[in-house]
Amino acid sequence: MRICSLRNITSIIFLTLTLVTCHSPAYMSGQIEGITTKDVKVYLIQPDILKEVAASYFGKVIDSAVVHPDGSFEFRNLPTSKKPILLELAIQTSGKAPNHKETEVPTKSNYMPLLWQLGEPMHITAELDGFQKSFSIEQPSVINKALLQVRDINQKAYQTYLAGKDWQLENGTQLLEKEQAVLQYQKELIRFADSTKYLMPALVALRLVSPVNDYERVPEFLVAQCTKWKQEQPDHPWVEQLCKQSKLSNLPVLVGKEFPNLKLPTINKDTLSVNDQLGSKLTIVDLWASWCAPCRIENREVLAPLWDDYHNKGLQIIAYSLESDASAWKAAVERDGADRWIQASDLQGDDAPFMKNIRIQTIPANFILDDKGVVIAKNIHGEALVDLVKSYIEEN
Repeated sequence: MRICSLRNITSIIFLTLTLVTCHSPAYMSGQIEGITTKDVKVYLIQPDILKEVAASYFGKVIDSAVVHPDGSFEFRNLPTSKKPILLELAIQTSGKAPNHKETEVPTKSNYMPLLWQLGEPMHITAELDGFQKSFSIEQPSVINKALLQVRDINQKAYQTYLAGKDWQLENGTQLLEKEQAVLQYQKELIRFADSTKYLMPALVALRLVSPVNDYERVPEFLVAQCTKWKQEQPDHPWVEQLCKQSKLSNLPVLVGKEFPNLKLPTINKDTLSVNDQLGSKLTIVDLWASWCAPCRIENREVLAPLWDDYHNKGLQIIAYSLESDASAWKAAVERDGADRWIQASDLQGDDAPFMKNIRIQTIPANFILDDKGVVIAKNIHGEALVDLVKSYIEEN
């Protein structure tokens, strides 16, 4: 009887160990090349909300692993949720905070988003320098392949449009040139997010567009992403957060929407309504300031010639200036020859009610309206604005 009992106990213990082994979470391991110093660690960071993705010093650190002298590391304290979870793997040298993420220069990024799935072992390789751009996963899932694709797009777009540029921004003369380059960089990520069928890679691309959460120049992108994923995964909390952020009341006036019929206090101390001043074909609502160098250049080199060439053909310009000093404003208007078109300002500086009503904080900016006051384009400057006005007026 004793022998039989011991055998039964042994069988139970073996069966229990087998079950525990089968249901324990698979681990994550990896190899870091180029280790030449001690005190290198990798951290697993779990973003709790959408805004914490690709945001430095945000996200909860759930595990850490020492990188051994041979470059190897492994995690064991991994999430046990049955649902896939987006994590960020960050590498840090001595003195750096665990959740510090380099977000400004993609080629130097020290972190990588990945999707963790319970029961699927993951082996990673990367280099200490250039961690993100060298990051690879052995036999990645389809979602992780898409995340690696986002990484590649981000790296290539940065190299194409932003790397090595030295814009002269002290006097603001190349501000618009830099902004255009940033927009081209962002458009590469936007195209991916709009085309992918996978939620997490799309949201990572969305966050890479602006890690500081500034979508003032691309609000239509947020709305399109909300519309897309609200249909596909309406109950996902990050989709709910995205759609809350993309409410029209939170965003600048969108292309395709009617511009608000706001009242404007003019330089001549009149009060005009936007709709009463619309051009018979096209209206440029220009947002500028006397202290804004690129705005002043736009006045003299773009808006003044456009006014001369097309005002009698149906073009109107309504300029609103972000001012607090009336004398400086009037002097700039006269010096730039901008007194030929409508000039308005509340003279309340950054507290300007007009800017709040259209939800704009950054200048120079503009809205191009058709004869009904509907926004057909915005933030078009320089030769691009000249070409748009010319083609639109000649074709309509």
